[in-house]
Amino acid sequence: MRRLTRTVATAALATALALVSACGSGSDSADDTKGVDSGALQKITYLTSFGNFGRDSYAWVAKDKGFFKEAGFDVEIKAGQGTGGVIQTVVGGQADFGPIDLTGGLLQVGNGQAKDFTVVAAIQQRTMAGIASVEGKNIATPKDLEGKKLADTPGSVVRNLFPTYARLAGVDASRVTWVNGEAQALIGTLASGAVDGIGQFVVGQPTIEAVAKKKAVMLPYSNVMPDLYGNVLITSAKIAKEKPEMVKKFTAALLKGLEYSLANATEAGEILKKNVDAANPVAAAAELELMAAYVRSGNTGAAIGTVDSGRVATSIALLQGAGALKQSVTPEQIIDFSLVPKA
Repeated sequence: MRRLTRTVATAALATALALVSACGSGSDSADDTKGVDSGALQKITYLTSFGNFGRDSYAWVAKDKGFFKEAGFDVEIKAGQGTGGVIQTVVGGQADFGPIDLTGGLLQVGNGQAKDFTVVAAIQQRTMAGIASVEGKNIATPKDLEGKKLADTPGSVVRNLFPTYARLAGVDASRVTWVNGEAQALIGTLASGAVDGIGQFVVGQPTIEAVAKKKAVMLPYSNVMPDLYGNVLITSAKIAKEKPEMVKKFTAALLKGLEYSLANATEAGEILKKNVDAANPVAAAAELELMAAYVRSGNTGAAIGTVDSGRVATSIALLQGAGALKQSVTPEQIIDFSLVPKA
């Protein structure tokens, strides 16, 4: 990890602060098979999960390597702003696809905050959500978060899931202070000493260490909630119902980009830089290297993108047991298993 941190140190601040959005028009309303059969590419608007960090570079790879075009799509990639924002934009028709944190999606549905979206594939088999701090803050275990100040955006999955994490980890959540922070500035806020920790995906560790010039302390939520999935690909319920073959073809092309990116992290970082001026290709590659362990299904041999209904049901039961859901939710309520890649 030292070597990795030294490598990204020179340019990591730009990556930590940059969330660059691509510009362009909205989604096309073409028929399900238009473009693939006729030769005219179907226009698709895709949102990243959050900005244009390395963890989302696989979409740019799928576009650059021609995977989208081979499947019949002309894809515009825009920077997403987290689970809540991606759901709202996709359901509202301003985008066709985008990744969200599955647990965040369950919380939104189970608390009446969102509906009318459909999960069609997994991106990460385990959640990457967690709390990040640095040495010198006296944080080594979840219990150490009591009496500390943490920053995150109000709608982030890390923050929304924290009460459940705290309960399972034996933390008195009432003794933890949360303050609002801008997504682009969270790592800088931690590095400045203004807060004791931040909500952060675990793949942000190398960038945190480079910016803060200190060893990062990571508290992954997956340590106490191992059944939780990470990001999943969603589309609107309308598109899933009316254009299932289009959904399958797009999903396959995107997952091809994901698999290629994990196998060729350095090239993927360069592709991201080619498309996003503010991106740091070395830091992007580092994120992909760390993310690889979260994308594959352990030793099961299951294909990338698969979703297991039993695991999702377990996650729902965990959230219900922690009192995090106001109403019941079933896996089939938000996941179309006929569209999800087969194991």
